[in-house]
Amino acid sequence: MNLPANAAMQPAAMAIPKEGYFEFQQGRYGPIFPQTPANYGFTIIAKVKPGATDAIRAHGNVLEKIVRDDPHAFATLQLHYLRWVLFDIENKTYFMYQGIFDTDFDKYTEDAVALFLKLGIDTVFKNLEGFPADWNTNVPAFIKFVRDHQCPSFLEYAEYPFVTAAEIKKALNVKHALSAMLDQAQ
Repeated sequence: MNLPANAAMQPAAMAIPKEGYFEFQQGRYGPIFPQTPANYGFTIIAKVKPGATDAIRAHGNVLEKIVRDDPHAFATLQLHYLRWVLFDIENKTYFMYQGIFDTDFDKYTEDAVALFLKLGIDTVFKNLEGFPADWNTNVPAFIKFVRDHQCPSFLEYAEYPFVTAAEIKKALNVKHALSAMLDQAQ
């Protein structure tokens, strides 16, 4: 995508067609979803297996500990943020997983499977109905589940559009260094 030099200086919004893409382009596992002002991402909504809500919440604690012990543990995913939500509809519990990241949909999912295997942890998705039991050896089945439960957004907005997580960190490091220099000059 060719962006103007000041693209990150101007907020941007993008309306997205119902299909989740503007023009069909085949990726490794399905259509390629576009980069938006918020970058790449997805929202997955799936039904929770009966009795699994406590396991999902406990998995959140596992990930929190991993990041506390190693703040860069998930760096390969190039994440901006994740949001997990449990909610009920008609006495059934659903899980919503929202993520914004700097790689395309398929690469993010492939990288996540590899990272979970490397860290020796399960995916929270194993607590969702229809999730493949062989997820850790069958990446296409994992990705099919994610794609089948993807709910494409129809509008994405970013105050600082098309900026990568690495660029944000770099800018914050420059800000910190300048602040330190100004503090020493006083």
